[in-house]
Amino acid sequence: MPVAVRVIPCLDVDAGRVVKGVNFTGLRDAGDPVELARRYDEQGADELTFLDITASSAGRGTTYEIVRRTAEQVFIPLTVGGGVRTVADVDQLLRAGADKVGVNTAAVARPELIAEIARRFGNQVLVLSADVRRVPAGDRETASGFEVTTHGGRRGTGIDAIDWLRRAAELGAGEILLNSMDADGTRDGFDLELITLARAAVSVPVIASGGAGAVEHFAPAVEAGADAVLAASVFHFGQCTVGDVKDDLRRHGLPVRT
Repeated sequence: MPVAVRVIPCLDVDAGRVVKGVNFTGLRDAGDPVELARRYDEQGADELTFLDITASSAGRGTTYEIVRRTAEQVFIPLTVGGGVRTVADVDQLLRAGADKVGVNTAAVARPELIAEIARRFGNQVLVLSADVRRVPAGDRETASGFEVTTHGGRRGTGIDAIDWLRRAAELGAGEILLNSMDADGTRDGFDLELITLARAAVSVPVIASGGAGAVEHFAPAVEAGADAVLAASVFHFGQCTVGDVKDDLRRHGLPVRT
C-alpha cells in the first residue's frame, strides 16, 4: 500500500502574527496563528508547520507561548522551526507541544547539532528545513546549481544544496523540508527540478515547499518525488482549501488520507 501524501499548511509567523510575502520579503498580515491552525485542522490538514521566520535573523528564540496555544487547539502533528540552536531548544519546544522540530541556520553552522538532536529525541522528531536557491549568476558555482541559504533566506552559503541534504540525512535528519527560495510566495508552482534532485539524493521523506499558487500545482510536486506538499498563501488567502488539494491529488491517482 503506497504511503499517503501529506498536505501541510505552513504558518510563517513574525511578531505573533501569520505573515506571507514573496521570497520572504514584502510581508503582509494573514491572521492569528491559533485561529488559522484551528481552521486547517478542521479542513483535514495532515500536519501543520509553524515557522518563526525572523527568529534566526533577529538572534532570538521561537515564541513558545504561541506554540503552546497552537498545540492546545490542534490534534494533528505540529512541526515548529525558527531560531532552534541547541538540544535544549528542541526539548523546550517539545514540552510546549511541538511533535517535530525544524532546524536550519544552526545546523548549517554546526552540522553536529543534527546528530545530537537525533540521538537525544530520535530521527522522527528532527526535520531539516533547507532554504535553497539557484546559484545567482557570477557566484561560485555548485555541482547541482543550487545552494543552501540561512537566516530566513537572507544569506547565501556557497554550500551545494543537494550535498547538504544528503549529509543531513546521514547525520540523522528524519525528514527534509525543501523550500525553494526562488519559488517562495510567487504562486507559479513548485520547483520540480529541485524536488527531483532531492528525491534522488535522500531516502528520507521530502516535503516540497515554495511556489504553490493553485490546486493543480500540487500533483506535479508529488510526481517529481515529494512525499508531502506544504503551502501557505494559497491556503491563507482562500485560493483553495486543504480538501480541494486532496481531491485533486486523488484525481491524479495519488493516495491521500481522508
